[in-house]
Amino acid sequence: MPASHLHEPELALHVEDLTVSYGDRPALWDIDLDVPPGVLCGIVGPNGAGKSTLLKTVLGLIPPAAGHVRLFGRPYAAQRRRVGYVPQRSSVDWEFPTSALDVVTMGLYGQLGWFRRPGRAERARARAALDEVGMAPLADRQISELSGGQQQRVFLARALVQDADIYFLDEPMAGVDATTERAIIELLRGLRDRGKTAIVVHHDLNTVRSYFDWLVLLNVRVVAQGAMAETYTAANLRRAYGGQVALLQTGASGEDEESPDAGAAARERAVP
Repeated sequence: MPASHLHEPELALHVEDLTVSYGDRPALWDIDLDVPPGVLCGIVGPNGAGKSTLLKTVLGLIPPAAGHVRLFGRPYAAQRRRVGYVPQRSSVDWEFPTSALDVVTMGLYGQLGWFRRPGRAERARARAALDEVGMAPLADRQISELSGGQQQRVFLARALVQDADIYFLDEPMAGVDATTERAIIELLRGLRDRGKTAIVVHHDLNTVRSYFDWLVLLNVRVVAQGAMAETYTAANLRRAYGGQVALLQTGASGEDEESPDAGAAARERAVP
């Protein structure tokens, strides 16, 4: 495709007028979203906001009712090899009989094609990716025998082995231990520092500001988006979360910013 035909080629992700519906209920409504390259972007919002749906629609797993998505100026189908994806752990069949090394090697199938089997070079790349996430000693262990944090590291290695330009991760820190969470965020920072883009669905507002430099606040619509300092504000959090949580703007920019102690008390009063 000639450069003149690219749509917003300077953006890692461009979403325009995107609507997704489940039956008559909109899961996402009229989404306009831009993410520049080389950032660590968090997507946050209340339960049912459409965060996972947004990722799956961007990746072509859910068809939109309207709108379009571009990755580096082209549709996903044309950029597939530049994309890495880590799904939610709950969506994976962890009982499937395969080793950690085989799971990571599967990340290379898109580059090999259907008729070429992974050889020594591919397995070496897979082992290197496992080493990067601290899982090389367990390369031959069955995936079902690993802990939740270890399984998540293996799936991160599966994405890393693709050497993608943009990574999408759906709740990678959910249900993992503190050591694994720190390892994941350090790994993502390393990707960003190498010029990669990482877009992460995240659930913990307490760590948003320290983990990410770009933020999307989502609640069926995009409430706010942009650099963290301008986007993580008390007003934007109230718009995104409404009455579902009380005073979660602790640490956010705004005239009514609260102390950490007040924020902790407010979180205890949060409505489920």
